[in-house]
Amino acid sequence: MQKSGNASALILGAFIFIGLASLGFLLGNAAVEVKQYERSVTVKGLSEREYTADIVIWPIQFAAAENDLSALYGSLEKNTAKIKTFLIENGVSEDEVTFSAPAITDKSAQQYGSGVRPEFRYTALQTVTVYSKNIDAVRKVMTSLSSLGKQGIVFTGGDYQSQTEYLFTRLNEVKPEMIEEATRKAREVAEKFASDSDSQLGKIKRASQGQFSINARDKNNPHIKNVRVVSTVEYYLSD
Repeated sequence: MQKSGNASALILGAFIFIGLASLGFLLGNAAVEVKQYERSVTVKGLSEREYTADIVIWPIQFAAAENDLSALYGSLEKNTAKIKTFLIENGVSEDEVTFSAPAITDKSAQQYGSGVRPEFRYTALQTVTVYSKNIDAVRKVMTSLSSLGKQGIVFTGGDYQSQTEYLFTRLNEVKPEMIEEATRKAREVAEKFASDSDSQLGKIKRASQGQFSINARDKNNPHIKNVRVVSTVEYYLSD
């Protein structure tokens, strides 16, 4: 009876040992597979292209000075009309030209006991703004605007408010193609890495699209925009 009990215990122990060994083997294989599955490589892909801006905002600022306020307004209206006519004659549409309210300064109100009387009591700054999609026509007019200076118009510039802006508004049109290119280039880099490390490239583990940047190609050609995006992609690797 005792021998029978010992035999049963031995058999039970053998089964438990075999079960634990099998479980350990399976867990070991699973751990190895998980470890292999966690191998990955992170790469970046760049897409960079040049496009011409599709909108130009050109503020034309000029100054006037008079001792009589009504004469000052008359001078502003006359010069504004000259600029508008000049723009239209050179290919700018009338509906692309707008005028801001003039900024008028009374010099006598700014005297603080200095006793120095200014030559002109009133000065004014007027801005004529061109908002156009016809980049070529506007850029051509820019080069000939100085001819109006011979007619007595005093143009000002150099400050932030008088700087010309070139806008690229078609980003949504080019986004899909550029993202596709950046992702394709990232995969090419990943495939080269996998080949060099004797690995197989797997599926994408995670991916992130970088922000698009739009900048002037160079300071002499602000109307030509450099558009770029960098995609970061992480791929699984396997032996």
